[in-house]
Amino acid sequence: MSECTHVAELPRPEPVPQSATCLECLAVGSHPVQLRLCLTCGHVGCCDSSPFRHATRHFEETGHPVMRSHEPGASWRWCFTDQKLV
Repeated sequence: MSECTHVAELPRPEPVPQSATCLECLAVGSHPVQLRLCLTCGHVGCCDSSPFRHATRHFEETGHPVMRSHEPGASWRWCFTDQKLV
C-alpha cells in the first residue's frame, strides 16, 4: 500500500461514522454488503458488491476521495481518485 496526495488532506482524527449501517440501503429495502466509511465526512455506504454501490455513489456525488473498510477487524483504505489501496 502506498500513500497518495489525498491521504495527507484527510481530517484528523478521522470522522465519526454518521450511522452504523448504509442508510441508503435501508431506505430502499436492500441489505448492505461490506460497509465502507468515508474518511472525509463519516458517511457509511455499502461496497460495490451491493446492488446499489452507495460508497462509490457517495464518492461520485461528493468527490470525497478516500474511504476505509467499516467492517470489524479490517482497516484497509481505498482512494477512489487514484484507484489504489493507500
